[in-house]
Amino acid sequence: MKLEIVTYPDPRLAQKCEPVTEITDELRTLAADMIETMYEAPGVGLAAPQVGRNIRMLVMDPDIGEEGSERRPRVLINPELTLGKDMIPSEQEGCLSVPMNYRATVKRASTVHLKATDLDGNSIDEDLEGFAAIVVQHEYDHLDGILFIDRISRLRRSLYDSKVKKWLKRKSASA
Repeated sequence: MKLEIVTYPDPRLAQKCEPVTEITDELRTLAADMIETMYEAPGVGLAAPQVGRNIRMLVMDPDIGEEGSERRPRVLINPELTLGKDMIPSEQEGCLSVPMNYRATVKRASTVHLKATDLDGNSIDEDLEGFAAIVVQHEYDHLDGILFIDRISRLRRSLYDSKVKKWLKRKSASA
């Protein structure tokens, strides 16, 4: 079932999420719905707070944008990241929860060490690099109540916030 994506400036996006304590059928259903929502949006990642759930779970498929690639969605429960030292620009980073298809360059670690649990309760312990590392950092930020626009300059952020306020005013006036 496709879920509704929560968008900025909804305050739920700024909350730190609670750890998942048990893998249940309800959690598996949520993960499947999040994967469907991510692909339909279309996106390469989606975190639980983006669909109104305050838990530490995300789904991602960073390879889906590559031509001819098959869908290989991943579900990460209670992920922990250790960032590499080398930083790279994540050019034109965007977010399904950030309206108006806003994009910006954000500094991200080029590599990360990921620890998490999958839906079967198995431990995940691996290194990611490049685009996969960027995607997992972006989605992980959501679990801590951080949007990529929180990582841009104050000037760019205030300009974006002004545009969003005008957009929301026009949207409510036409409703």
